[in-house]
Amino acid sequence: MMEFIYSFVAFFVAGGPFMYPIMMVFAFGTSIAIERYITLTKVTAKNQSVWNRVRPVLMGGDFDKARDMTSKDDSTISRLLSMGLARQGAVRRREDIEIAMEESMMEIIPQLEKRTPYIALASSIATLLGLLGTIMGLIQAFTAVANANPAEKADLLSASISVAMNTTAFGLMVAIPLLITNSVLTAKTGQIVDSLEMASVKALNVISTKARRQVEA
Repeated sequence: MMEFIYSFVAFFVAGGPFMYPIMMVFAFGTSIAIERYITLTKVTAKNQSVWNRVRPVLMGGDFDKARDMTSKDDSTISRLLSMGLARQGAVRRREDIEIAMEESMMEIIPQLEKRTPYIALASSIATLLGLLGTIMGLIQAFTAVANANPAEKADLLSASISVAMNTTAFGLMVAIPLLITNSVLTAKTGQIVDSLEMASVKALNVISTKARRQVEA
């Protein structure tokens, strides 16, 4: 383990000044990824818990109790259902309730997706910084070789190129995990949105069925 740490430190130092901004980009992307993962995990768990409690009440047609339950909760699914249930108490048209829920979804989705795109941005920046560091390193290498002893040019050039490539390697080492993390978080957000849409459709169907039976009665 210690040998690996020493090797990495030597690799990092040899990469030159561009290694530091790449490390900063990695820290930035990682902090956002951790925050987003924790937040989305909590949202998923809370939504599932609320739905498990509210669904039987909805299926039983006790909309007043369901309205009271969702109004006292701050989860995303409660906000969605609360908007629809509020309209259920005032109107009978399915379209009006559906529009109310869609408006709520338009507010919820940006909150679920916020900051996640910055992870993909950090991945791209890390890659570009790695390439830029390599290019700058190669420029310095060829400049140094031009004034070197002809007998030493080949060895000096190969050593300089090896060091210059460190920034590209490090940039990719940072970019690939961030890109994968962005995909995972995007998929996790999509699952939450799908679950909210499923809940809204089921709630809407129950409300519409109840309203239709009342009209028929």
